[in-house]
Formats: sequence, C-alpha cells, structure tokens
Amino acid sequence: MKKLAFTFLFMVAVTCYAQDYQTQSTVQGVLTYNQGQVVQLAEAFSEEQYDWRPAENIRSVGESLLHIAGGNYYLASKMGFAPPEDVDMTSLDKITGKENIIAALKKSNAFVLEKIMMVKNDELSEEVDFGFAKMNKLAGLLSIMEHNGEHKGQLIAYARSNGVTPPWSE
Repeated sequence: MKKLAFTFLFMVAVTCYAQDYQTQSTVQGVLTYNQGQVVQLAEAFSEEQYDWRPAENIRSVGESLLHIAGGNYYLASKMGFAPPEDVDMTSLDKITGKENIIAALKKSNAFVLEKIMMVKNDELSEEVDFGFAKMNKLAGLLSIMEHNGEHKGQLIAYARSNGVTPPWSE
C-alpha cells in the first residue's frame, strides 16, 4: 500500500511540475523534434558535401550546422546561461570534419534543451537585450526554436540541391 501511495504522490508531483512548466516543455518538445531532424540531415550529408555552398559568401553545409550550434549558445547566454567552460564561442567556426561538427551541434542541442527548463515561469516576461532585439525570455525561447527551424529549412534545400533526401521523407 505504501508503494502504491508513493507512486500516486510521485505522479501527482510530476504532473503538477509539467503543468507549471507547460510553456517551456512545449518549446522543448518542438525543439527536440527539429533538432533531431537537423542531426538526421547532418548525418545524411557526405563528408565532402560539408564544404558545399550554394554560392560564394553563403554558408556551407558545415558552417550552417556550426551556426546553429553557435545560435543555441548565444541565445541561451543572453538569458543568463553561460556556455559550458569547454566551449569557446569564438572558435566554433574553426571546427572541421563531419564527426566533429555533428558532435558540436549535438552538444549545443543538449545544452539548450536543458536550459529551457531552467527558465522559471515568473521570468518568461522579463525583458532581455539579445543584441538584435529587446524581447522577453519567452520570445527568446521561441527564437531558439525558430532559429533551428529556419536553418533546418535551409539544410533541406542544401540536401535537395546535392541529391540528398531528408531521411524522414524517404
């Protein structure tokens, strides 16, 4: 009986927490889905295709993936979450090689997903200067989600231009 009561109380606590952080968990869920597809695309490109760019002075496949990683860290940092100590924001663009780029992307994805749930409800309306706009933390969370989605679309176009079919649409 004690075990059943404990299980019930645990479930109530989890449900209450999830409802308290419904906005954050919703953003986290959509972002997790988008990040998964970006990683699938990153893995679908060949090593050689990481240097492909649609035109001069436009980001390559690899540069675009690193830009997503940098955006994750940048937006989170503006909301008060410093990047991990072993991440040098000034040298992210110097990472080379498919495996290393995917590892950097995955690390930034995990970082930002964790930080989303650390934004408290009463902080969502706090204004933050993101450098490109002043907006509240909720808009910052949505910007992280939108930035990933924007570049997922870019990478889909890059993939199609290179004969790579997005894995989820095969």
